[in-house]
Amino acid sequence: MTTTGRLAPSPTGAQHLGNARTYLLAWLSARSKGGTVRLRVEDIDTPRNKPDAVGQLFDDLARLGLDFDGEPVVQSANLDAHVAALEVLKRRELVYPCTCTRSDIATASAAPHAEHEGPAYPGTCAFRSAGDAANLARPFAWRFRVTHSPAFVDGFRGPTAIDLRQAGGDFVVWRAYDAPAYQLAVVVDDAAMGVTEVLRGDDLVPSTPRQLLLYEALGLPAPSFTHVPLVVGADGRRLAKRHGDTRLQTYWKAGVTPESVLGTLAWSCGWLAAPQRVTARELLPRFTLASVPPTPWVADERFLRATRPG
Repeated sequence: MTTTGRLAPSPTGAQHLGNARTYLLAWLSARSKGGTVRLRVEDIDTPRNKPDAVGQLFDDLARLGLDFDGEPVVQSANLDAHVAALEVLKRRELVYPCTCTRSDIATASAAPHAEHEGPAYPGTCAFRSAGDAANLARPFAWRFRVTHSPAFVDGFRGPTAIDLRQAGGDFVVWRAYDAPAYQLAVVVDDAAMGVTEVLRGDDLVPSTPRQLLLYEALGLPAPSFTHVPLVVGADGRRLAKRHGDTRLQTYWKAGVTPESVLGTLAWSCGWLAAPQRVTARELLPRFTLASVPPTPWVADERFLRATRPG
């Protein structure tokens, strides 16, 4: 079977070094197997989208040499397919209308990174059936009933199991303001795009058993999953503005070459003994997940010095 990987950037902000490292790993993983790479712009988190972010992310990927096959997919254009999937879940009584707090529901709009995982949902609204939605006067979201937690073999971490009943419980698949939540949209879109391999940051490990439940419920083939360590700041938290300006656009404007950025990222993955200029395609024969450090890569002074603008 031909491998089909994907890059799935979100236009909620500028792409930074940490994003680039994960995209590079995903691209190399698919290309090294002679596979294809698809691109999807994950723009369903409408309130957080930035006007210039889409153009910038296309520019960033082009500069890094991370090409893709076919036309890019814009997630918000797939609403009909998302609605159809929700209807399947309703008919099967696998979801129920939830009128719990808006703040609880709002967190489902974007990918739920590990630091955003809240306490397990207590099942307050789980007594409802799908048909009860017609009698609700209050806004409501749709929650998926978690009955079990599928284990899986991660391409980097190995056998992985998370008890969803402890880690979040029943999860939102449709938001109160009538838009799909991350988990449902990603499953529907990856299946429609023929994705067979998902490589992403390990902050999304808890999303995998949720998505496996949805693949099972919708009768869709599930891809393989690989979760790689993130780039973090010296404080151990995901790379962000608090760690300084690591936006790729800042590097380009300062005259830093994409080859220099790629060389530093390759060094962080154990493919080079020291940072040096290299292209993405030159890394193909060097690519192996086995050399990637198992812990988050700390963007300390050594790392930042190798890619610092100017």
